[in-house]
Amino acid sequence: MEKTMKISGMSCAHCKAMVEKFLNALPGVEATAVVEDAAAYIKTDGKVTDEQLIAAVRDNTAFEVKGIE
Repeated sequence: MEKTMKISGMSCAHCKAMVEKFLNALPGVEATAVVEDAAAYIKTDGKVTDEQLIAAVRDNTAFEVKGIE
């Protein structure tokens, strides 16, 4: 399953690394953040909920999740 998470506030490579770190810590998740797109592209096995993905970013960074498609 592939998802796109829109994230505001990322502005550098460190921001990208933080988002990837916390998303990829979830079981069955492979995420790549792209600062220029203000998004993270996520591949998941479907066992992780959107709420868990959002919480991984919201609870561990200062960035705001704008939504998941």
